[in-house]
This record gives sequence, structure tokens and C-alpha cells, in this order.
Amino acid sequence: MGKSMNKIPRATLKRLPLYYRFVNTLKAKGEDRVNSKAISEGLNIDSATIRRDFSYFGELGKKGYGYNIDSLLEFFKSELSDSDIIKIGIVGVGHLGTALISYNFSIHDDMTITEAFDIREDIIGTTVGDITIKSMDDIKETIASGELEVVIIATPESAAQAVTDQLVEAGVKGILNFTPKRVHAPQSVQVHQIDLGIELQSLLFFMKNYGASEA
Repeated sequence: MGKSMNKIPRATLKRLPLYYRFVNTLKAKGEDRVNSKAISEGLNIDSATIRRDFSYFGELGKKGYGYNIDSLLEFFKSELSDSDIIKIGIVGVGHLGTALISYNFSIHDDMTITEAFDIREDIIGTTVGDITIKSMDDIKETIASGELEVVIIATPESAAQAVTDQLVEAGVKGILNFTPKRVHAPQSVQVHQIDLGIELQSLLFFMKNYGASEA
């Protein structure tokens, strides 16, 4: 349905999960179509940027009609998924880390948190769900063995950059940073920041456009 992902700009690819979540929420509201203006208002992304992004995905929309939500979701799922199991690690097993492990969230069934690391001696060796918490001393060997490609950082803000440096040295390919601190890594390592501003923008859109009608 779409074009080769290799030809789609990196900036566009980074927006794919945002589009997926937004359109999925519309689907849950019972909508079957969406246009670029609604996506623009919901995510605070310029309409021209959205139309340009979607132009890379093939013929998903029609002028004056908008985009079919089921077709969009089918496309986004196919591009975001992978045939291999993606194993995810988490560094920092405080309140947030414990919640993420317990929920073991995923966009796709083939993504799962399988490893957890911390520096506190009192929790190393304990379990959360079915995951035993390991020492940070073990993380380099775990990543080097190919067991982990993606690591979530859920540490205190002050430790985020030092943990990032350790992960980069160990050879990690992707980092999802849940701390408020922006971390820096080489271009060869993909770093995504959980941006609550965008999530709140989307929430306000749905409150404004759907709250009154559903009351």
C-alpha cells in the first residue's frame, strides 16, 4: 500500500506513532474519516507538513473526502510493526519504571519489556511481575549479546545523561526517554523523548471537539 520506508524522511517517520495514536482515538470515537486540518489541530502540526507526510504513504486520501480511518490504521500498523520480537529493557525501577513493567505496554504484540536494571542494591534481585531486576553492571553484556535493542530510561532526571552514555557505549540502538531532561547521543542512536506537551495538545483537541457532544 505504501512506498518504501527507506525513501520516507526521518522526520516523517518520527511522526508516524503520533498519527497512529491520534487516528486510533478517532476510531474509538466512532469516526470513519479524518482530514489534515483535524490532525493539525489535534497534534499542533502544520497542515502542509501533514499533507506532505501523507504523500509519502501512497494514495490514502481523496480531495474533499479526507482519509479513511480504517485504511490509515491498517497502513500505520503495517509500517510500525516488525516480524521479529522486539525486546525492550528499562533502566530505573522506581514508581514509573515499576508501573511500565507491570503494564508492559506495547504498540504491537511483538514488543515487550524483558529486562530491568537499577543501581540500588536493595531492589537488585527482586522481581516485578516476571522480570528480575538486574544491576546496571550487567547492562553492557546484555546489550552486547544482542538481547536488547531498545532501552527505556525511567531514572531520576539527574541520572538520565549518564545512563544514556552507558547505553551508547554498550551499543544500544534506540532510547525512549521518560525523564524531563533532554539527553544527547550520537546520530547512530535513535533517541525519542516522551513529549507531554503534544499529548496534552491532543487531549485538549478531543475535549474541545467531542466533550460537549458526548455530555
